Amino acid sequence: EVQFVESGGGSVQAGDSLRLSCTTSGFPFGDGAIGWFRQAPGKEREGVSCIITSRGNSYYADSVKGRFTISKDNAKNTVYLQMNDLKPEDTAFYYCATNRGFITPAIWLLVPYDYWGQGTQVTVSS
Repeated sequence: EVQFVESGGGSVQAGDSLRLSCTTSGFPFGDGAIGWFRQAPGKEREGVSCIITSRGNSYYADSVKGRFTISKDNAKNTVYLQMNDLKPEDTAFYYCATNRGFITPAIWLLVPYDYWGQGTQVTVSS
């Protein structure tokens, strides 16, 4: 059974940092890409970042560039999202999921993703 489990969320003040983890199982970690997404109440889900699990190439939404860093640990089948200088507008449920195709910077936000986890809540207060 494929499982994606997110953790590391919490309630913080603006300017603080959090590190989210996406731990996978039952899944060939080296295939395709794993992405982080978020959804705030009343808003559509949006892509935050994506990493190619074999090569390590990473992509970011403009809203988080320079503040968030995605990384991976192939030995632990885990992808991390280091979030620095958090802002109230980063408040959302954060999810990870995978696309096992060939992902490029031009399409990572456009392709479908599978095996969504249950999410982890990030709340940033001003």
